[in-house]
Amino acid sequence: MAGNRDAIQRYALAVLSHLLLVAAWHFFVVLGDVPAFVMPSPAATLRSLSIPNYRWFENSAATAIEIFGGYALAVVLGVGTALLFSWWRWLEMLAMPLLVSLNMIPKVALGPLFIVWFAYGIGPNILMAFAICFFPIVLTTARGLSEVEPDLLDLVRTLKGSRWQIFAKIQLPGALPYIFSGMKVAAILAVAGAIVGEFLGSDKGLGYLMLQVQVTLDTAAMFMAVILITLIGVALYGLVLALERLLVVRDARLQ
Repeated sequence: MAGNRDAIQRYALAVLSHLLLVAAWHFFVVLGDVPAFVMPSPAATLRSLSIPNYRWFENSAATAIEIFGGYALAVVLGVGTALLFSWWRWLEMLAMPLLVSLNMIPKVALGPLFIVWFAYGIGPNILMAFAICFFPIVLTTARGLSEVEPDLLDLVRTLKGSRWQIFAKIQLPGALPYIFSGMKVAAILAVAGAIVGEFLGSDKGLGYLMLQVQVTLDTAAMFMAVILITLIGVALYGLVLALERLLVVRDARLQ
């Protein structure tokens, strides 16, 4: 009961902080007599959703696909790569320095190359989100998989445990906090990656829409696009938190 009460209180305070932010935004615009093209009111921002030419649903769906697609690809390949590193140390010594070097490349510089290779569309933006998310997941997962006690691994090997059994029964449960730590960081980066991709070249998406309405100084639509991007990111982050609570907490109880 105490845990549920704490959770309710935490969520209530989170909602309250957002409501206070909206109220401060409203009074700042109204009392400060701020021009609409500089900062629209919350009501004017909401009214921009009624403009059909902006195709809000289509552009929001495109951005969501890019964010979730790039993120999911990074999680699958990132955890898989870290697993291979834990099985073959020589592979980690060979590939990790290369991954570090590649991660130092500014992702903005990859955008034009992705456009040349794959043209405009959702695909290059998924790759951009993936490129930004991949390395943090590999790094934290590899760290988590290497933190298992050597004596415990030796015991399982003595009992003729296979590599997959060692991973599923020993390494993965112990590495889950590290994996989710990387996943939470990557969830934030995925949003940035997808929007950067849309800024560099796209024919749909909320980032693309922001560039279009910038020409007409429709600041309300720009604010609305930012809010929708934020909501998509919050949904992804909340999904990761829920999955972490389900898997990590349950695993701790089983132990």
